[in-house]
Amino acid sequence: MTRRQQWKERERFQKEEEERKMNLQIYVFVLRCIAYPFNAKQPTDMTRRQQKVNKQQLQTVKERFLAFLNGETQIVADEAFCNAVRSYYESFLKSERASRMVQSGGCSANDFREVFKKNIERRVRSLPEIDGLSKETVLSSWIAKYDAIYRGEEDTRRPTQRAHMGSVSELILSKEQLYEMFQQILGVRKFEHQLLYNGCQLDNVDEQAAQIRRELDGRLQLAENIARERRYPKFISADMEVLYVEELRSSVNLLMANLESLPVSKGGPDFKQKLKRSSMNNSFLDLGDEGDILSKSDVVLSFTLEIVIVEVHGLKSLAPNQVVYCTMEVEGGEKLQTDQAEASRPQWETQGDFTTTHPLPSVKVKLFTERTGVLALEDKELGRVVLNPTTNSPKQAEFHRMVVPRNSPDTDLRIKLAVRMDKPPNMKHSGFLYASGQRLRKRWKKRYFVLVQVSQYTFAMCSYREKKAEPQELMQLEGYTVDYCDPQPGLQGGCVFFNAVKEGDLVIFACDDEQDRVLWVQAMYRATGQSYKPVPPQLNRTTNRKEGNPKPPTPISLNPSQRQGVEDLISATPSRFDHSTLFRVLQKKTLQHRMNDSFSCLGWFSPGQVFVLDEYCARYGVRGCHRHLSYLKDLMDYSEKSALVDPTLLHYSYAFCASHIHGNRPDGMGTVTVEEKEQFESIRSRLMTLLMNQITHFRYCFPFGRPDGALKATLSLLERVLMRDITTPVPSEEMKNLLQKCLEKAAQINYSQLLDYAQIKVDPEEAADKQLEDMLMLGELCIEVLQQNDEHHSEGREAFSWWSDLLADHAEAFLCLYRQNLDSALQVQPADSWNTFPLFQLLNNFLRTDPHLCNGPFHKHLQDVFVPLVVRYIDLMESSIAQSIHRGFEQETWQPVRSLTNNLASVPLPKVPNLSLTLPQMPSFSAPAWMGPLCENTLHGINLPDIFNGSATSEDLFWKLDALQMFVLDLNWPEPEFAKHLEQRLKLMASDMMEACVKRTKSAFDAKMQKASKSTEFRVPLSVCTMFNILMDAKKQCSKLCVLDCSQETDKQWQYHSRIDVLIDETFKEMISSLISKFAVVLDGVLSKLSRYDEGTFFSSILSFTVKAAAKYVEVPKPGMDLADTYITFVRQNQDILRDRISDELYIENLFEQWYSSSMKAVCVWLTDRLDLQLHTYQLKTLIKIVKKTYRDFRLQGVLDGTLNNRSYETIYNRLTVEEATAAVKAGGALQGLSMRDSDEEDI
Repeated sequence: MTRRQQWKERERFQKEEEERKMNLQIYVFVLRCIAYPFNAKQPTDMTRRQQKVNKQQLQTVKERFLAFLNGETQIVADEAFCNAVRSYYESFLKSERASRMVQSGGCSANDFREVFKKNIERRVRSLPEIDGLSKETVLSSWIAKYDAIYRGEEDTRRPTQRAHMGSVSELILSKEQLYEMFQQILGVRKFEHQLLYNGCQLDNVDEQAAQIRRELDGRLQLAENIARERRYPKFISADMEVLYVEELRSSVNLLMANLESLPVSKGGPDFKQKLKRSSMNNSFLDLGDEGDILSKSDVVLSFTLEIVIVEVHGLKSLAPNQVVYCTMEVEGGEKLQTDQAEASRPQWETQGDFTTTHPLPSVKVKLFTERTGVLALEDKELGRVVLNPTTNSPKQAEFHRMVVPRNSPDTDLRIKLAVRMDKPPNMKHSGFLYASGQRLRKRWKKRYFVLVQVSQYTFAMCSYREKKAEPQELMQLEGYTVDYCDPQPGLQGGCVFFNAVKEGDLVIFACDDEQDRVLWVQAMYRATGQSYKPVPPQLNRTTNRKEGNPKPPTPISLNPSQRQGVEDLISATPSRFDHSTLFRVLQKKTLQHRMNDSFSCLGWFSPGQVFVLDEYCARYGVRGCHRHLSYLKDLMDYSEKSALVDPTLLHYSYAFCASHIHGNRPDGMGTVTVEEKEQFESIRSRLMTLLMNQITHFRYCFPFGRPDGALKATLSLLERVLMRDITTPVPSEEMKNLLQKCLEKAAQINYSQLLDYAQIKVDPEEAADKQLEDMLMLGELCIEVLQQNDEHHSEGREAFSWWSDLLADHAEAFLCLYRQNLDSALQVQPADSWNTFPLFQLLNNFLRTDPHLCNGPFHKHLQDVFVPLVVRYIDLMESSIAQSIHRGFEQETWQPVRSLTNNLASVPLPKVPNLSLTLPQMPSFSAPAWMGPLCENTLHGINLPDIFNGSATSEDLFWKLDALQMFVLDLNWPEPEFAKHLEQRLKLMASDMMEACVKRTKSAFDAKMQKASKSTEFRVPLSVCTMFNILMDAKKQCSKLCVLDCSQETDKQWQYHSRIDVLIDETFKEMISSLISKFAVVLDGVLSKLSRYDEGTFFSSILSFTVKAAAKYVEVPKPGMDLADTYITFVRQNQDILRDRISDELYIENLFEQWYSSSMKAVCVWLTDRLDLQLHTYQLKTLIKIVKKTYRDFRLQGVLDGTLNNRSYETIYNRLTVEEATAAVKAGGALQGLSMRDSDEEDI
């Protein structure tokens, strides 16, 4: 390492040491503020902050919502909720702005929930009303399902773990929790805190009150010195110097009054500690204010002792054959005896097992010999030994000198035995130590200590006397910190030292062996659970030396053995410090700790932090303006680093500083220093830049409108910053112009960000289709951005009524940037290309619903661009449809096809083949799958159902006209005049096209009827049915395709439509009459055949004679039955054809009624012509069958009784009944059972 590097390293080390010294000094002042507050208290009315969402939690939430969308959860939901979740997942959870929210540290689970709630509120409002189910119920249900998805499978019933300091910082904290918090803030270690706590005597109420009095006296002396030496700060006015001294004196007097108002016995709010003793006897230690206090009865130890007696040496006073034995006992237990042995060989190897609760038991072993005398009551004791074993005693057998009776010759009597004392599991360490406590100043003496584990988390250091089961003294180790220490002067006994320290207590221990000390410190280190790990010091610093002194400790290093640094920190005079600088450091570190904790604080301190900072400012005279200026600077530092800071907090601090600078005395201070004014102007300029930047980047600084109300607060703060003083408001135009500039920049930033997000590079050389595709995707993103702006950032109108107008100008500027790319993409599109219509429809549907953007500059430009395209498109479509009608009817086969127009969707217009003109294609708007084959041919590849309508040409015409009108309707043209013009043109075009269709159909029908057969072989052709269906469809489509909306309908147009309607009705009547006439011709043919049998004709006589002659030799068919059956078959089959092939029931019934009436009338006329003639038997039989079957068939087809039983039928019925009676009288059974009377036995 070079000299330069060594110098830099040394300089860095010195700087760290100075910073650490300053932090420790600040911590001393903070300790006193917490220990004895008399100015401030923890606020209880602060807003509770929510837990932050971190990156890992965001990823987990994404996975949970994706699992729900993939159907991997058990949550049941309808399609509407799934769509809402999908939109939330795509637009929010996956967005970059949500990731930025999480990264900024200002995002909580509540923010996620509120964004979803705002999204679904808009969706639910758009849903139709459902009887019995309110929209509030739907919202509640959806929110409950959202919560279930967000939580996932987390078990909310699991037991809560011990709360970390970060998770309880929103609560009212105890003093111990405040100590722990500021240890973390200032980087103070636990044992350093304990030494400072004890050194400051924070548990001594009188000492703390005296310290405050000394501080206040020091501040008064400082004020006097300033006045005497005229060492004033530089003020903006020289008149403030005298006022400054008065303010110093007033602040001290106020503090004195606050101190005097406290009760003497209490010393401060919640200050007095409740001390709990471990026993009634005073001991060298005290338990302090621990939550769970141990008593002596809680400490229970159980030991197992094994005593093995091996042999005795030095037994000379007895004869060799005399019997000896040993007894053994543990104090307070039973006595055991060995076997007997001869005095010449006293060996046993006998083991005795004992249990005891005494850590220092007393073991007695005695040697006896038997007395053989008659009067001997007990055996003679030869010697004894008393031992006090411990768990650390040797386990192997050893010789012990026995105590013999007086005048015994066995002076060197020894016994070999082993005493093994097992250590119980809850005994962690034991041994003899010197000890002395701090509180009660017990004398320094040697005790036997046992480290006992009472429970999993509770340990106690207990001292015992001999033959006692309960500890004499007990020290619960929770809260203590153990470490090595240097020899203590004035303590005799012990070679090496260590101590245990906590707030309010210091216990010093000493032992005779270094290894024993290491074992004790390690055992106690494990028991206390302290974070600081003790490190054994060097040997030359840990032993009591009679000559020479150990190396003096570093003044600021707070190892427990180095007391000088602690004394320097504690004895420092507070009035000699620059508390403005110290407070700035304290507040900055506190804010850093707050911004890094687990709460979404947005820069707000926790109640405990506010309390300590308030107390510090009041106690040590930190000016309020300096406090808020420093706070503003720190908050802006975080805000400039993309951290979320509540603008309301900035507003509060800025307003305080502005009020102070302009002499409004918000804290009673009338003096303003030059430094304060300069800092305020600097911060004002910096804050102005920050706020303008935030408004320019409002989509990213306030994503999705979070934090709630932040944009409104930012606008209000900007207005406050623009004020020259605290009374003169900012002109509205000045504020509006400033915001307009910010939003113009915002439009450029948002659009460039959108291009980057969509990964679109505007290249004029790209293919036209690719450019159009990019513009369509970019248009969707632009609409989404503008909708989000309106949804999440419209709260600014609560601050300024004209904010909505500025936001509309911002949207126009944003769309103007899009317009440039849009125009360039449209210019490269080929002529007569209609693929751009979806783009117009997308943009127009959004713009026309926005009251600020509808018919705005961009919207008008869009209309100007697409007006020629729409007109050109309709011209070409009109020409192509006209040509398709002409060509289609020329080649028409009149084969029926299924209806396409009943459920017409918004689909592409099909191509019409074999036309010289290149037909334009309607753009596709989400065409259903079943419409796919229609894009090439309307007829081929379709499985036709059993329901038929018109021909290919007519269906194609109606479908094209409807599709064209639906397309223009879907354009939703915003300009009313042009929209009305388009509608009128399309309606008139449809009227002309349908008129041509009806006339061409009528011409084809007439031609078909002329070629039709006139016999009973005639069957209604399917083409004729198709023609009827064409007219029916034309009738239905006319009201939809040829009539304007009622609000726009004109008399001329209504007359035009009425003429078409009349044309269709007249054509329909003519076609029905023509068909009925054809049916009548067939009936006339049948009746003309029956006329041959008229009475008195020559042909009748020949036929009668021929039939009679032939009947003698062969079986002759019944005369007239073939003719009747043929006609009945003709009627029935044509009825079935008409019923099956014509789709309109009303027209079918009308046709059947006319057909029936016509048939009955024809038969009636025929019978009337033969009124004077008697019907031939064959005529009668044929007519009866024809009339009866016709009546029944038409009744089955639904013809009403009023029509069936008309006058013609009654006339026919009466005539045939009379003829039937006459024939029965003359010919007997000639009718062969035929009768006009109804009979169920007849075959219909």
